[in-house]
Amino acid sequence: MALQHSVSLIPNYNKKKRYSCYRYASVCCQKQQPRQDDSCPAEMGRREIILRTSEFALLGSIFSFSGPKPNYLGVQKSPQGLALCPATNNCISTSENISDLTHYAPPWNYNPEEKRGKVSKEKAMEELVEVIQSTKPDKFTPKIVEKKDDYLRVEYECPIFGLVDDVEFWFPHGKKPLVQYRSASRIGSYDFDVNRKRIKMLRLALEKKGWLSEDVLFE
Repeated sequence: MALQHSVSLIPNYNKKKRYSCYRYASVCCQKQQPRQDDSCPAEMGRREIILRTSEFALLGSIFSFSGPKPNYLGVQKSPQGLALCPATNNCISTSENISDLTHYAPPWNYNPEEKRGKVSKEKAMEELVEVIQSTKPDKFTPKIVEKKDDYLRVEYECPIFGLVDDVEFWFPHGKKPLVQYRSASRIGSYDFDVNRKRIKMLRLALEKKGWLSEDVLFE
């Protein structure tokens, strides 16, 4: 049964609170297509892996709205960093090229110009976890499913259909106090900017603790 048909069987109540999940789910059965980038053969291999995994997720969505966990999550080895986005408009990542306005997002700096004094990576991780647990963008419920010294993965679940977005944060090794991130929907081709809005809400909350976006630092 197509998702659009199954949606119509659900009682139409409390529309305002549930609208984001309804509109988000309405396009989840559309097939994803890869982006063409002949100038970056190394990235093409990564994109092909992501594309094929997304197609399997599409088939899985027939039986489960949440979709299976992608197998390319985590810190990639070559080049080191979080995964690129598929061709669809439901993902943003700091790993993307800055010219890709659809998928690129700037990293965060948890101690810009050392204005906060000495802030350890451990302290920054604590602040990030605190903000994640206290913020529910678009009524999606956050669940921390993996936590390491330099990596954090969160699943955001829609309360209606159980749609799941995977959000990753990585503290790369180096002198600069940066945080890379990736926010992506498991299924579908368009998210009505749910992922970008989520990241923005988290960033605004972190700015109250002294964090800044790298694009702000270089304006």
